[in-house]
Amino acid sequence: MRDADSARRTDVAVLGGGLAGLTLALQLRRQHPELDVTVIERRQHPVREAAHKVGESSVEIGAHYFANVLGLREHLDTEQIRKFGFRFFFSDGSDHVDRCTELGVSQLMPTPSWQIDRGRFENHLGERARALGVRFDDGAVVRGIDLADDASDHTVHVERDGTTHALACRWVVDASGRVGLLKRKLDLAMANAHNANAVWWRVDGFVDPNAWSEDTQWLQRCDPPDRWRSTNHMCGPGYWFWLIPLSSGAHSLGIVCDADMHPLDTMNTHAKAMDWLRRHQPQVAASLDRSEHTLQDFMFLRKFSYGCKQVFSRNRWALTGEAGLFLDPFYSPGSDFIAISNTYICDLIAREQAGRDITHHAELYQQLYFSFYENTLTLYQDQYALFGDEQVMPVKVIWDYTYYWALLAPLFCSGRITDLATLGRLRPAFNEARALNLAVQPLLRAWGAANAGGPRPEARLLDQFKIDWFCDMNAALHDVMDTDAFVARVDANVARMRWLAGEILQRARKHHPAIDDQGLGALLASDAPPPSLAPVWYADAA
Repeated sequence: MRDADSARRTDVAVLGGGLAGLTLALQLRRQHPELDVTVIERRQHPVREAAHKVGESSVEIGAHYFANVLGLREHLDTEQIRKFGFRFFFSDGSDHVDRCTELGVSQLMPTPSWQIDRGRFENHLGERARALGVRFDDGAVVRGIDLADDASDHTVHVERDGTTHALACRWVVDASGRVGLLKRKLDLAMANAHNANAVWWRVDGFVDPNAWSEDTQWLQRCDPPDRWRSTNHMCGPGYWFWLIPLSSGAHSLGIVCDADMHPLDTMNTHAKAMDWLRRHQPQVAASLDRSEHTLQDFMFLRKFSYGCKQVFSRNRWALTGEAGLFLDPFYSPGSDFIAISNTYICDLIAREQAGRDITHHAELYQQLYFSFYENTLTLYQDQYALFGDEQVMPVKVIWDYTYYWALLAPLFCSGRITDLATLGRLRPAFNEARALNLAVQPLLRAWGAANAGGPRPEARLLDQFKIDWFCDMNAALHDVMDTDAFVARVDANVARMRWLAGEILQRARKHHPAIDDQGLGALLASDAPPPSLAPVWYADAA
């Protein structure tokens, strides 16, 4: 029934109380405690741990956002798992993973990140939100949204406990995930050209890669010897398989693949997925067949990647998280893009509440957000065929990390993501970095295609921790510096990208002299700097 007398008002109505919505509510209340914030979530809280949602691996931007912007460091350290970096095994078809090329760190990198049990984390976010004065209506369903065309309030119609009421709000932010309440209402959906699918499931107990070997030397490569705490990627042509530990004592597992190379109907049930694993990752499958790894859930998603026509509006509405756009789970950028969009939304709300015209900022923030999305999409689009190449893929991983740590990560971690003056000064650096990346990605793809059917390198550990300049870039993400020093740092980072790009071109042509430089030669200096990666990284030595 409808209760006409139960109308309420709030400054900000957040539609969705998952990761994006609850973190936005916390950020708003921490930064602007005068704001009245209401979160509407269809699930009842507390939610189930482990078997809840995917998106459990955080990287530097998202980790900084959770720990420092939202003040959740203590929870992350005590209730979640400190991540031992990304780890990659080029192990397609192998039942001896310890004889395959391994890419990862032997020791923890300076900047922390965490494996996040989404159920546990979102329960904690709900508790923190209520403690900060957020009205968190769980078990509530949005039945309609009336957007105002003028300066009057928007209206959200909410059903809870059998009663529907109208919630008037100055701002409405859609954080409803793939439900996409505003996206559907305003016809904002936009496809992209990244055709990939995913299946995923959770099992009881931890899956420890160290159990796959009795080789003492291999087991002692890492200090501590905790490969299980990594986001482990089992890689092959056209796919990767993830293993992520959760603090509730479960393991998250998933296959992500190019839709043309590995059709979804070969893995869209748990039985099919396990058969697929037995063909492509037999040692992993044998481990998962053990009785202690009881299945908790199973899901799949076809063509999971998409864009959006608009995410921020001067008319006081916005989209965040998967309600707007989604890239790919490889490199775990989901929480990064939540952090960026939430920060832009907080700034827009604060400006509008202060009586300022936000037209210009809404347009600029959207342009920036879409440019970050489009540049990051290049890391994935048409690149999955490379994922089993033990020579090219490790080089791609180093390139992709360098690009991320050179610009976007320091920009966010320094608190400058909304600093338009600094962004203006950085435009030449961003343009050069973008041009370099747009040349390197097809170069890597062409190198991989030329390698097809070639020999596989012998077993080796490609240790990112032993690349001094690479560790230094990671450690520098939280350096505090003035704007002049920061701009100089970013310029130096782009110079590092230029150095690495030239080296990659040189190495690709060493193996395939006729390979096209994809326009990279025009972007590089004429002199050849000394190598930045040891020969083993290019499979020139084992």
